[in-house]
Amino acid sequence: QVQLVESGGGLVQFGGSLRLSCAVSGITFNNYEMNWVRQAPGKGLEWVSAVSCGGSRQYYADSFKGRFTISRDNAKNTLYLQIDSLKPEDTAVYYCAKVVGIFDPFYSGMDYWGKGTLVTVSS
Repeated sequence: QVQLVESGGGLVQFGGSLRLSCAVSGITFNNYEMNWVRQAPGKGLEWVSAVSCGGSRQYYADSFKGRFTISRDNAKNTLYLQIDSLKPEDTAVYYCAKVVGIFDPFYSGMDYWGKGTLVTVSS
């Protein structure tokens, strides 16, 4: 069965950095583009970034260009999100999610999601 498990969240001070991880099992990981999505307290889901199957292409929502870096290690079946210069407004639950079909583009929709990892940034 497909499982996505995020980790790496926590409490961090303003200006700090975190690397989030998403361990994926139950699929041939390198056949799927992968996404990060976040949800801030009291707000809706916000797409952050995606990465191609091989990892060579990264995509970011405009709001996340510069401080966020997505990557993947297909040998470890793991997706990453590096967040630098953290701000209080980055406080959110961060989710990883896979696209629906093999080799589907990241914007085609997501079916399996992890339970999320909470990032809290103190000012």
